[in-house]
Amino acid sequence: MKPAASDSEPLARTRAGLLLVDDDPLITETLSFALGADYEVHACDSRAAAIEVLRRLATPPPLALVDLGLPPTPHSPEEGFQLIGELLAHAPAMRIFVLSGQNDAANARHARTLGAWEFVAKPAEPALLKRLLTRALETPTAAEGGLVGESPALLKLKSQIAQFAPAPYPVLIEGESGSGKEFAARSLHRLSARAARPYLTVNCAAIAPALVEPTLFGYAKGAFTGATSNKAGCFEDAQDGTLLLDEIGELTQRRMARCRVLAATNRDLRSEVRKGAFRPDLYHRLSVFTLSVPALRDMEGDKRRLLGHFSRLMAAQSGRPAFELEPGAAARWEQYDFPGNVRELRNIVIRLATKFPGQRLSSAELEAEFDLTALPRVATQAAAAMTEQALRQLQRAGAFNLDETLKAWERGYIEAALRLTRGNVSQAARLLGINRTTLYSRMSTTQEK
Repeated sequence: MKPAASDSEPLARTRAGLLLVDDDPLITETLSFALGADYEVHACDSRAAAIEVLRRLATPPPLALVDLGLPPTPHSPEEGFQLIGELLAHAPAMRIFVLSGQNDAANARHARTLGAWEFVAKPAEPALLKRLLTRALETPTAAEGGLVGESPALLKLKSQIAQFAPAPYPVLIEGESGSGKEFAARSLHRLSARAARPYLTVNCAAIAPALVEPTLFGYAKGAFTGATSNKAGCFEDAQDGTLLLDEIGELTQRRMARCRVLAATNRDLRSEVRKGAFRPDLYHRLSVFTLSVPALRDMEGDKRRLLGHFSRLMAAQSGRPAFELEPGAAARWEQYDFPGNVRELRNIVIRLATKFPGQRLSSAELEAEFDLTALPRVATQAAAAMTEQALRQLQRAGAFNLDETLKAWERGYIEAALRLTRGNVSQAARLLGINRTTLYSRMSTTQEK
């Protein structure tokens, strides 16, 4: 009979799961041996094999080491990039380390943008990998936390998610691109009774019409040319969990499933129904509940909170100190509209954290990361308000001069651009979408009396 363990004896330790994806058998064998004492390693050599491992396991591994160059295109990073997205669709909290010989800065930046935890260049010492994996397990991910922000618009969304999560009914999630619709969907799943069941995402806009049915429902061997084996569809993979149909505005066929269906769109589906561009019965099936994810420009104070959240997360992931903003740069951060919403903000933080760890950034360094070409879209959104203003002015005016009014608007935009760029004419010209010579000419003309 085995004696009882004393207090001084170490307790049995449960090893965390680690998905290792690399088509080089020498690497998978070496790392499986080196990391096997601390992690339960699931090694595979392709994207398809990695997804099969996830489907087979009751609980997805919390960690993954993924090579970018995978078959059938081992000399291109695209297969690895696609796998990152698929892994996070199955397991949003998974910490993914890209372990790759394709280690140029653009690949590293894109991998982090897709949601990878860190980029590690080959060859990597097992001791280094152990330290990185241990730190990753000790750091909570954004998917494990709640929605970040305390603005009235976000507090309303949090309240609705808490209210709708326990119900089994479909939810239609509306919002602009990059506003966080998929994160809202993950929160619905995490707070529901289905949290321990699978969570899958399908990008409807990326499915060719002929592949919609086999993608969602699967197919049998021989069903069509190229179907060499039976394959489960997304509805079957989701089982009793949650299936998010992202970009649902691109899909109009009837669907039935046991899983809870969430649908996300950046289109106004009510308007699409009125125009006959979206099936009304499908709309009503999907919109038992409706969530509206606010745009970042409507989340007062949350730009600053999200900056702190993502910069701390990046510092924890990389082990490097967080950057800071000078007062002028902090004010500019609050002024910027972030047309790409939270996704754009996160990507900017990733770039700044990678380029300037531990540094104090000026407005100029911050401005270089902003998408200033998106500013005309803000003017488009304000077109209706401008029309109303023009209507009131024309109704009141006894004598109206269009040329003088346009010159006044032009002077205002030029002065605003010069103020934002602190008098830098070249930057102001880029901000206004004209060349520097044209700006000099316009400045001269508008200053004439």
